[in-house]
Amino acid sequence: MTKEKHPAAAKFPAHAVEDMTAFFKVLGDETRMRIVLLISEESRCTGDIAAALNMSDSAVSHQLKALKSAGLVRTRREGKNIYYLLDDEHVNEIISTALAHTEHKRQQG
Repeated sequence: MTKEKHPAAAKFPAHAVEDMTAFFKVLGDETRMRIVLLISEESRCTGDIAAALNMSDSAVSHQLKALKSAGLVRTRREGKNIYYLLDDEHVNEIISTALAHTEHKRQQG
């Protein structure tokens, strides 16, 4: 008997797997996850994020750059301020689903 590939694995092209892996690697950092959760509530500027997380502006800027490069956040300008928000509803859905899953697992004990 020959060993066949799992049918589901064959549906995903290599670039899709690479892109999804990069997406989750960026979210795999606790600080970046806290930033994503914070801006999922409402858009915020670097200073507001830094104050909420008790971090320096430069440390937050570094993490925001990684999130923006990965396509998880985008910016909007309001006067002199730049506000960060989730790039689209897909990111919010993924975060909500992950939170529901982890809470479900925690309740199961």
